[in-house]
Amino acid sequence: MDQRAMLEPNIRTVLVCCGTGCLANGSMDVFRALQKQLETEGGEFQVRTYTKATGCNGWCEKGPLVKIVPDDITYCNVKASDVPAIVDKTLKKGEVVKKLLYRDPKTKKYFKSHREISFYTKQLKVALRNIGEIDPANIQDYIARDGYQALAKVLKSMSPEQVIDEVQRSGLRGRGGAGFPTGLKWKACASQAAEPRYVVCNGDEGDPGAFMDRSIMEGDPHSVIEGMIIGAYAVGAAAGFIYVRDEYDLAVVNLGRAIEDARRSGYLGDNILGSGFSFDIEIVRGGGAFVCGEETALLASIEGNVGEPRDKYVYPTEKGLWGQPTVINNVESWANVPVIINRGADEWARVGTATSKGTKVFSLVGKVYNTGLVEVPMGTTLREIIFDIGGGIPNGRQFKAVQTGGPSGGCIPASLIDLPVDFDSLTSVGSMMGSGGMIVMDDRTCMVEVARYYLNFLAGESCGKCVPCREGIRRMLEILTRICNAQGHPEDLEILSSLGETLQVASLCGLGKTAPNPVLSTLRYFRDEYVAHIVEKRCPAGVCRSMTEFYIDASLCTGCGLCKKNCPADAISGEIKEVHVIDQDRCIKCGECINNCKFQAVKVR
Repeated sequence: MDQRAMLEPNIRTVLVCCGTGCLANGSMDVFRALQKQLETEGGEFQVRTYTKATGCNGWCEKGPLVKIVPDDITYCNVKASDVPAIVDKTLKKGEVVKKLLYRDPKTKKYFKSHREISFYTKQLKVALRNIGEIDPANIQDYIARDGYQALAKVLKSMSPEQVIDEVQRSGLRGRGGAGFPTGLKWKACASQAAEPRYVVCNGDEGDPGAFMDRSIMEGDPHSVIEGMIIGAYAVGAAAGFIYVRDEYDLAVVNLGRAIEDARRSGYLGDNILGSGFSFDIEIVRGGGAFVCGEETALLASIEGNVGEPRDKYVYPTEKGLWGQPTVINNVESWANVPVIINRGADEWARVGTATSKGTKVFSLVGKVYNTGLVEVPMGTTLREIIFDIGGGIPNGRQFKAVQTGGPSGGCIPASLIDLPVDFDSLTSVGSMMGSGGMIVMDDRTCMVEVARYYLNFLAGESCGKCVPCREGIRRMLEILTRICNAQGHPEDLEILSSLGETLQVASLCGLGKTAPNPVLSTLRYFRDEYVAHIVEKRCPAGVCRSMTEFYIDASLCTGCGLCKKNCPADAISGEIKEVHVIDQDRCIKCGECINNCKFQAVKVR
């Protein structure tokens, strides 16, 4: 693909989403089929057309996605077999292929442009500004969208102090979880006398269900690199490290290529853009330990030691990597820095709330129609994210809770659906922003089992260095497991609360301090479910098998046969259009009957 053609605005471009999710659904087959057919079609096109493999568009539920610009057409769930229709109708004749357009499940209306679709209309993409629009393997694509202009501005016209002041005035808070002001962190590092200094990008995204940082590293690696170079200039660092989770193969490949391209183009290495400033970046592959998301553990891992945290009575900005002043920010934080410099701190800070400026990227997953990546202004309510963008709860079920902040976050009940999402409001209700994981739960979710699930994950990920975390999480897990197995005792609730509060104050690092959040938040908002498990030996959601019995309400059963068809144990009997019955002796309590019933006729007792 020639670079000149890529920069011509009147050239038609076919953008094929090649993020990890779409790749898993065959988007590379679509991309290759398009390339092959366009090559063989020769000169039959009135408008020159070329294809481009981009990063994730965010709407994983509808992938693979294909966008055609400047026609502003978006096709969903595209297969390689759809390519001839796209070429013949759209690229040759300018007509849309209706069956590939998004159709709203409620209004039945078709949408040509992704800009009209509810999943995108309330989003504001800043950190994700280039993803889905550029080829991450081509630096010219990034440059064509103002890439490296912020770096040039900084090196030519701003002192390091002015850069720090600009970031500080923007109000940018770390997107990795703690929400510490980024400008203050940079200022603290720059004020140290010791040299050398380092900057580090935390790309060790270990939260189950979270893929925000992964998407940015895969789809727009230069935005991270440019942010790090600017940060290095501000604090006086000559070397930087990107710590990437080892499982993120595509991120490692795209970051590695981007670093090489940046070096060749004069943005990395000695005497960057002739400014006299020198800086370079190295990739470090993490071993997959969740605790390495904790910055002191991450630094130990980069040094070649076991990834264990240390107490932060001395911050990394004073003594970090190899005992030297070090700034650590996560992927999304670094990706915001070029925008702050280009637009100015005041313009960037216009978005968001008084104490949480800018936007935040969330991975919206769980029991919601539209799963994927969303970026919204801070202060957007949970209702807007889950129902307006996410499309609400599938299969006619009720929204019950949303878990934010990853395994160490809390569960927020349906009664708080209008809560504005920002750092402080989430903390005030017993949860946290974390790195941006957001898992939606419906009324078929057992909140006791949810707490047990996260404690089980954290027990396996605790490094074991401090006693409160190592022993406390395991004791809480044992109690929750007993409760889910109908062996709980009334005094368990007070013990869980006491253990959780102890972990919050006595643990060494953030993993132990926040590990009780799933338990304490579910005790706070769903205590009746714990009581039902312990006193009544009943799981209201029908998840804990030893306490669950499904039955069919004869007044609601239409005899459609879906429950019988999907029962793996042949435990349901009944003829079509007659009331069905569950054989309790054969039922294995898997829940397939209640999950498939469209008439809410299957009940739990």
